[in-house]
Amino acid sequence: MSKKSLINVALIVALFLVFGISFVIGGLHTDPEERFGGTDGAATTQIQESHPDYEPWFHPFFQPESSEIESGLFALQAGIGGTILGFAIGALWGRRHRGTGHVSGTPDADSDAAPEPGSEPAATSSRVADATA
Repeated sequence: MSKKSLINVALIVALFLVFGISFVIGGLHTDPEERFGGTDGAATTQIQESHPDYEPWFHPFFQPESSEIESGLFALQAGIGGTILGFAIGALWGRRHRGTGHVSGTPDADSDAAPEPGSEPAATSSRVADATA
C-alpha cells in the first residue's frame, strides 16, 4: 500500500472510532426512556423548568398528526437537500474535470474553448497591422 492509502485507511478507522466512542458515551449519560427525545423537547423542558410563566412567541402553523409523519417529512427534507447538494458537487466536479484528457494542457482545435485574452488569430493580427500602417 502506498502512503496515501495508509493515511486514508487510518482516517476512516479514526472516524469509526470517534463515532463508536461518542455513541457509547452518549448512551451512558442519557435516560433510556428519553434517548431519542431531540433538542426541541430538551429545550422546551429546560425553559418550562426555569421560567414557568414563559409564553412562546409563536406556534407552529403545521402540526403533523403523528411522530411517524413528522419523521417522514424530515426524511423527505433531508433527501431533497442531499439531492441538491449532490447535484451541486457533481456539477462543480464535472466543471473542474472537463477536458483533462489533453496531454499538453492546451485545448484541441475542435473544442469550444475560448482563446486566451491577448492572443489573436494570425489573419486578424495582419489586418490590424495593415490598418495601422
